[in-house]
Amino acid sequence: MSVRRRGSAALALALAGALSLAACGKSDSGKDGAKGNGGGGKSVAQGGKDFGKAAEQTAKMGTDAKPGQFPRTVTQAMGKTEIKSKPKRVVVLDVGELDNVVSLGIKPVGYAPSEGDQAIPGYLKKEAGNPKNVGTINNLNLEAINALHPDLILGSKLRAEPLYDELKQIAPTVFSIRPGFTWKENYLLNAAALDRTAEARRKLDAYEAKAKKLGEDIGPKKPTVTMLRFMPEFTRLYAKASFIGTILQDVGLPRPKNQQVDDLATEIGPERINEADADWIFTGVYGDPKATKRDQAESNPLWKKLDAVKAGHAKNVKDETWYLGLGVTAADRVLDDLRGYLVR
Repeated sequence: MSVRRRGSAALALALAGALSLAACGKSDSGKDGAKGNGGGGKSVAQGGKDFGKAAEQTAKMGTDAKPGQFPRTVTQAMGKTEIKSKPKRVVVLDVGELDNVVSLGIKPVGYAPSEGDQAIPGYLKKEAGNPKNVGTINNLNLEAINALHPDLILGSKLRAEPLYDELKQIAPTVFSIRPGFTWKENYLLNAAALDRTAEARRKLDAYEAKAKKLGEDIGPKKPTVTMLRFMPEFTRLYAKASFIGTILQDVGLPRPKNQQVDDLATEIGPERINEADADWIFTGVYGDPKATKRDQAESNPLWKKLDAVKAGHAKNVKDETWYLGLGVTAADRVLDDLRGYLVR
């Protein structure tokens, strides 16, 4: 029996228990979200034993159902989910899922934003409609989700594993393993649940062709690129196993040696800002700029000595697309930005 069909007292008791579990996991997006919603998904967080396998494993998920066929069974990170009819009321639990469904022409009824920015991303605002807030990615509000009467919930094991049993009682729930460098595989998994696989493949093919053309237009002598992000807890140099890392790889842009690692990112402090040097530095800021150490880092004499800074090639970019986007629409915007900077 679904949660919304239970008696009000039973529903309140079930949600109270789950909300208590969620509350014990304080938001910690700086640690890759592994502590959010009660501490699930640690094995697939940065440094976890299953982190590097996430894309390969997600690629094996999906459905054997033919286009238009319902009910359909979708294999996902938490097992198998039966979806009885084509979803019309979709709740998304992260920015990546929001990008995915909106790119497929769906206006979700509910959305969980990041702690760093609780508005609907500007690049999706027009097409996203007016989804209701259902908490944040690391502190979901199950009562708000239930009140929307969704017929599909899309999220990830990393963000919300401890709440999966409650979520699946509200509506069929499909989880990817984690957001980030798995964004293409996640897109196809979400599309499988929505019966929009062909459209998702077309959009990914268009993105791949656009990235390849950009690489050709930049030319054979490509500049090195550093991805530098200022956050409240620390400063990160984003590496290969990140959303932006996959985009740079698709374009064929080389990275400094300290970013050529199969990991999400490495962490540095203002005193090590010289490690960010490259031909180009693209900086993002997560959350309130005043809460980060950006000013401290950029006032450091080492910053002014960097080749990119001296050449005028240190540029601030939109965090909501370059770092938080996690979907094909954001990736397309990043390609446009890169073209503007690097193609002369």
